[in-house]
Amino acid sequence: MKQPIEALKGIGEKTGKLFRKLGIGTAEELLHYYPRDYDYFEDPCPIGQLKENQMGAVACLLAQPPELLRINQMQMVTAYVRDLTGVLQLSWYHMPYLRTQLKAGTPYIFRGRVVKKRGRLMMEQPEIYSPEQYAPLARTLFPIYSQTKGLGNKAIARAVSQALQVCPREEEYLPESIRTKYGLEEYSSALEHIHYPGDRDQLLSARKRLVFDEFFLFLISIRRLKEKRGEQKSSFLIRPSEEARRLKASLPYALTQAQERALGEVEKDLGSGLAMNRLIQGDVGSGKTIIAILALLEAAANGYQGALMVPTEVLARQHFESVQELFSRHQIPVTPVLITGSMTAKEKRLAYEKVRRKEAQIIIGTHALIQEKVEYHSLALVITDEQHRFGVGQREALGEKSLSVPHILVMSATPIPRTLAIILYGDLDISVIDQLPASRLPIKNCVVGRDYRRKAYDFIAGQVAHGRQAYVICPMVEASEMIEAENVLDYTKLLRRELPSDIVVEYLHGKMKGKEKNHIMEQFAAGQIQVLVSTTVIEVGVNVPNATVIMIENAERFGLAQLHQLRGRVGRGSAQSYCIMVNGAEDEETNKRLDILNHSNDGFHIASEDLKLRGPGDLFGVRQSGDMEFKLADIFTDANLLKTVSQEVDHLLEADPELERMEHQALKQRLEPYQMDLYNKLNL
Repeated sequence: MKQPIEALKGIGEKTGKLFRKLGIGTAEELLHYYPRDYDYFEDPCPIGQLKENQMGAVACLLAQPPELLRINQMQMVTAYVRDLTGVLQLSWYHMPYLRTQLKAGTPYIFRGRVVKKRGRLMMEQPEIYSPEQYAPLARTLFPIYSQTKGLGNKAIARAVSQALQVCPREEEYLPESIRTKYGLEEYSSALEHIHYPGDRDQLLSARKRLVFDEFFLFLISIRRLKEKRGEQKSSFLIRPSEEARRLKASLPYALTQAQERALGEVEKDLGSGLAMNRLIQGDVGSGKTIIAILALLEAAANGYQGALMVPTEVLARQHFESVQELFSRHQIPVTPVLITGSMTAKEKRLAYEKVRRKEAQIIIGTHALIQEKVEYHSLALVITDEQHRFGVGQREALGEKSLSVPHILVMSATPIPRTLAIILYGDLDISVIDQLPASRLPIKNCVVGRDYRRKAYDFIAGQVAHGRQAYVICPMVEASEMIEAENVLDYTKLLRRELPSDIVVEYLHGKMKGKEKNHIMEQFAAGQIQVLVSTTVIEVGVNVPNATVIMIENAERFGLAQLHQLRGRVGRGSAQSYCIMVNGAEDEETNKRLDILNHSNDGFHIASEDLKLRGPGDLFGVRQSGDMEFKLADIFTDANLLKTVSQEVDHLLEADPELERMEHQALKQRLEPYQMDLYNKLNL
């Protein structure tokens, strides 16, 4: 299991490098690289029963030999098949050899996605099978994995199949009493069936077991962490200060009741003599940052240092500049300093020196803050922004930089219903900011079909003409994963053609180098780019008040919580903002989901509605973003199972807190490396 991936047949050095790009270096990592979806090989049906925008298979004779057409230097083979219920056009691009390969009068099974163009049904690039080839595939599920350029789905599936055959079965570690109680299959069997299920029931059974395990190991680790911490005393007694009171009074707006409540809870913790471990949950734009700044100022005014760690360099710089400007405007004698990975060695050295000598009382930066070279003088308060980007281990690592136990404050804009938040953030107290500032204009939403795109482009051009900016979000980068989704690079070219030539259109995606991403984001924040085409890397990490439009392509491919997070990129300034969600599926189920977003800007309402809509059978539903980085588990789809596991973990730790009993030895062994891994790099 621990052998390098190259130990498998057919995987040499070159292919091994491609697997490592996907985070797969060993056979064990390969077996835990779960499919992102499954291709169900349906029985062939009559042409009249094919459904638009869905995969389908038809068994037909070709009516006549295929034709070869040339369109704009592109070769396209077309053919027609018919039965008593209708006619279907088949098209293949860049495959001229099919013209002679496909014979009229020969029985074939054609399988592909069905689309409607100019009023007629079509299949583009359908796969071709003889009836004998298709028979063993019918009614089976085939895994679909996330891929990278040069490493296709078939190669990954082949490697997984081989690993399942040659790797020893993993030892069962879940106590038999728990497995029997919840009807959970054996771990090794579940691992096999998640990749190659015999049918949907077997897939659901395998998924239930593996999701149970993900929640179980996570929650038992978090509960034990809380036990280990206990009620820790803190030598950093932080009392309300005149500086923080003066800054609050001079703000151009009054804090909302919810902000006041959260600030009060933070101040009470800071002055209690015990170490604060608190989560502030607040919707996008609810004003969490000002609470963080006031808390950092309280720490500095009491003679200590405070650190704010955020997920991206651009956001770190923005926070630093706004804190600097705020303190300067109100003559507050506190010095902030910025520390990020891309700073030069000289800049870092100067920043480290300021921190060590306590010339800087507030330190703002990315994960560079927890690197060994940063020596804090008296770190009393650690604030991490966007919890699902920074794990327990990172909070601990930053905390360990302090001479005494520091206060920990975590901020999250991911709206999670309170009952689930209490389970997931078991090591933290929770404050909720459930009000938006009165000055915030609600975002205007609309869900539209693909035929609305032209109007949307005109609307974006109109907003840019008024000096505004826009985001366009695409779901995927690699062409191999596109299906019907828009490709970021191609989409950028399209927009450059469709929008007036004086509009600067640039792109951003996860495969770009950190420096490139930062450069593009800084240009966009400075207004040098008017339209930014991006994948979800934009979801967290920048504040551009001038951006008033976000257009989300194939909105049906995102979870509601993620769509809401994306929408939060706009509506940050005084101008009216708009969110255009393009629904590529247009089926009733998707319309129902997107309608929730269309009629509400309240993240907590959206999260709880999403919870109601998504039952345990919603296996193929869209995953939410980031939630604890579980590989399979989704806190919305699996909410009931999460609650069940939470109760089971409580019972187990109550009966055997140190896992000393004989029946818990295998679990204890399995838990040790998992816990170490979780504490060190959760969510990275």
